[in-house]
Amino acid sequence: MRKLLFNQLSLVYGVITSVRNRLYDLKLIKSVGFDIPVISVGNITVGGTGKTPHTEYLIRLLKSSFRIAVLSRGYKRKSKGFLMVETTSDALLSGDEPLQIKRKFPGVTVAVCENRVDGMRELLKEGPLPDVVLLDDAFQHRKIFAGIHIVLIDYNNPLQKDHMLPYGRLRESPVQLHRANIIIVTKCPEEIKPITRRIMAMDLALFPYQDMFFTTMVYGALYPLFPEAPGPDLFSDTGRKCILLITGIASAEPLIQYVKNMAGEMEVMQFPDHHYYSEDDVLQVIRKFRQMKSSEKIIVTTEKDAVKLISHQGLLKEVRHALFGLPIEVKFLEQGENLFDKKIKAYVGENKSNREIHFRKSQYTS
Repeated sequence: MRKLLFNQLSLVYGVITSVRNRLYDLKLIKSVGFDIPVISVGNITVGGTGKTPHTEYLIRLLKSSFRIAVLSRGYKRKSKGFLMVETTSDALLSGDEPLQIKRKFPGVTVAVCENRVDGMRELLKEGPLPDVVLLDDAFQHRKIFAGIHIVLIDYNNPLQKDHMLPYGRLRESPVQLHRANIIIVTKCPEEIKPITRRIMAMDLALFPYQDMFFTTMVYGALYPLFPEAPGPDLFSDTGRKCILLITGIASAEPLIQYVKNMAGEMEVMQFPDHHYYSEDDVLQVIRKFRQMKSSEKIIVTTEKDAVKLISHQGLLKEVRHALFGLPIEVKFLEQGENLFDKKIKAYVGENKSNREIHFRKSQYTS
């Protein structure tokens, strides 16, 4: 009965999203354009495709040549309206992923606003003006015109086998992929056979104007979250240690498997995606950590969870000394980064130049 109800609700949801997109296509609802390069990073499924690591890849690619701003809605934050994110911001107010980005890239402007148009307008009031704005999770938010839409698809969750919300995980029909300029299949194994890539491209029915890339997630080196008091050397012989993994992310299985392979023993405390840790949660972490028998034990968490955990006053010294972050980065397969990087840099560079020429002409004629 429940399955039938969810299936019916999915049909209704699909009709609503289809009508909304059609109204935008017919320009009966208009997108707002801004005189600045805008890149949207999004997906058509709920959670777990790797938007933040791919946004961070774009930042690393562009930050040496361009001023970058990131605009997010700040999912599940406890504040409203436009907010500039600082390295000292509270994750409850800024959102966990925007704060993660700001702390990793302090020189990048990061802002949150649930209304993307208002957020862009406020962002462009601040100085100096950015050369490019990265819109986080904005493929469905068509109120802003983006010059490049990057859509992420999880390799492990084919769209053809999925269904619309709430029965499945699709936020809109795969037909809407026609609006994307770049499609990235994420979380791939290190090697994909050419025939597999061709089949995936055929299943997605890509158009000639679209480019398809494949990426995998690469885990970096553990680092202490409280470097001012790191305690004993916890980096050596990691494979012999007992690890308590704390995670509040979508699709945590690859992470769990990775940490399991690097540990002698492992305990997992798994929370919902974007979970904000209460005092009771922290007490549970302390209790679980103390129950671990090994004298060689550490606590590992994701960078998204870290920005929320480290602000808790309830973290005891023994936990602070053992708490480590595990960074995740994106790696393109088959040297796909060569073409991807070239396209992104060309788009930002050309549109930045056009804007500067237009600005100089306006000054001359005014």
